[in-house]
Amino acid sequence: MTADRSALSVLGAARPDTAYSCRQGFCGTCRVGVLSGGDSVRHHGSSTARRTRDAMLVCVSRAEAGARLVLDV
Repeated sequence: MTADRSALSVLGAARPDTAYSCRQGFCGTCRVGVLSGGDSVRHHGSSTARRTRDAMLVCVSRAEAGARLVLDV
C-alpha cells in the first residue's frame, strides 16, 4: 500500500470484492481491522471516519508516508 493511494484503491485492485459504499467515510461499510502500522485519514467530516484503535475505513484512509500498514482482510 502506498501513501498516495487510498487503502480502498489498493485493496480493490487486489480484491475486487472489497465492500464499500459511500467512499466518504460515513457509512462504515469498508471498515477493516488493522493488525499493525500507521494510517492517515484523508476525510475529517465524519466522526465515523476516525480510526479506532484496531480498525479503519479504507475508503478515506491510506498508509502514512514511509509506514507499513497491515490490514486484517
